[in-house]
Amino acid sequence: MATTFDLADVKRRMQGAINAFKHDLGSLRTGRASPNLLDPIQVDAYGSLMPITQVATVNVPEPRLLSVQVWDRGMVAAVEKAIRESDLGLNPQTEGQVIRLRIPEMNEQRRKEMVKVAHKYAEEARIAVRHVRRDGLDLLKKLEKDSAISEDDAKRDGEQVQKATDQFVAEIDQLLVAKEKEIMQV
Repeated sequence: MATTFDLADVKRRMQGAINAFKHDLGSLRTGRASPNLLDPIQVDAYGSLMPITQVATVNVPEPRLLSVQVWDRGMVAAVEKAIRESDLGLNPQTEGQVIRLRIPEMNEQRRKEMVKVAHKYAEEARIAVRHVRRDGLDLLKKLEKDSAISEDDAKRDGEQVQKATDQFVAEIDQLLVAKEKEIMQV
């Protein structure tokens, strides 16, 4: 089976990293409750990590309150532990199978913490884009070594991969700046 280099596939995978980053940023709230706030949380359920949405229903009964209805009574402690250990700084209060989360007023320190989390998400996205770049460049090297493409083609395609990487990293940086502004807005 002959493998070929596909720049569109590289860009599609880089776009996937951007989409995941946008999703992560959507989970960072600026003082208002949102069900997406809990999306990044993984619960140790039935021997594997699962998104919280696969073991519970998340509702917003009030603007500053989240309600997590855990479906399986045996999972309540695991869900509570996952929320407590997340970077979100939420303090769960459990009543039976319902976990209530008060969203704290965003003070200056909390805003700075959220900005740090946003920066962490941005760095993870940049790393994901760089991994895709590395995979693309490794494939080009292998194709050149196997004489499937010429040295000039490998160099040209490598430059295009780098150009795509630069574009996607710039987009990540723009999204981060916008989110930072939104978080720091009082």
